[in-house]
Amino acid sequence: MVPPYPCDPATRQLGPTLMTDPAAPAYLDRPGRPRLAYRHAPGTGPTILFLPGYMSDMAGGKATALFDWAAAEGQACLLLDYAGCGLSDGAFADQTLIDWRGDVLDLIDATAEGPLILVGSSMGGWLMLLIALALARRDGPGRVAGLVGIAAAPDFTDWGFTPEEKAIILAEGALVEETPYGDQPYVTTRDFYQSGEANRLLGAEIPLTCPVRLLHGEEDGDVPSGISLRLSAALASTDVQVTLVKGGDHRLSRDGDIALLIDTVARIATR
Repeated sequence: MVPPYPCDPATRQLGPTLMTDPAAPAYLDRPGRPRLAYRHAPGTGPTILFLPGYMSDMAGGKATALFDWAAAEGQACLLLDYAGCGLSDGAFADQTLIDWRGDVLDLIDATAEGPLILVGSSMGGWLMLLIALALARRDGPGRVAGLVGIAAAPDFTDWGFTPEEKAIILAEGALVEETPYGDQPYVTTRDFYQSGEANRLLGAEIPLTCPVRLLHGEEDGDVPSGISLRLSAALASTDVQVTLVKGGDHRLSRDGDIALLIDTVARIATR
């Protein structure tokens, strides 16, 4: 059974009550698609948009820390819950990778003007790339001012499952896995898996030329640090830096890790 309140314990704390931004969540109504919950800190400079990981939401520790920093600095920032996650409407099992890309693009069109800095955590790092490519095609390469990946996980439907697990997804329609991070299982549906396989990026050059910063824990047991190195090699940009964090796990949520994230985003925002 799909958890009623999906979240990625690697990127989330205890729930929406821990959100420290002063504004109540806003909602984006969309004809024919689930209503999206988001939080917006108005301000100057490129809009920072945080993209959560799989089965995660905007209540995570990294998202809230980045939002609070941006609000305090007067820097524009957006958080959101994908459809079927957190405070947004919709059923989690009905969503795909491309559906969530559409969610983010809808929110950008409704709320953000000018350049963007996309910050993607885990699966959000895959979405970060897909969204940047879509915006570059539509609006030109200047729309995205920079990308920051946190244990970015592009193509994880390819390398993240064994052949036996892939067979279960295709034959039974979903794979349910226990996780050490919490009491809710991870659920991967056939539709999501097929959407991911149709949108893999690491096998060819990724035509993005903006600055890219990739943060990765050396002790990440979920996304190998080699994925960030593969991504760096695939990107067309000549301004790519990979930072391996000693002792860091997949969460990268220690005080020092979050300070590194904020410093990395701030340096791109003030370029």
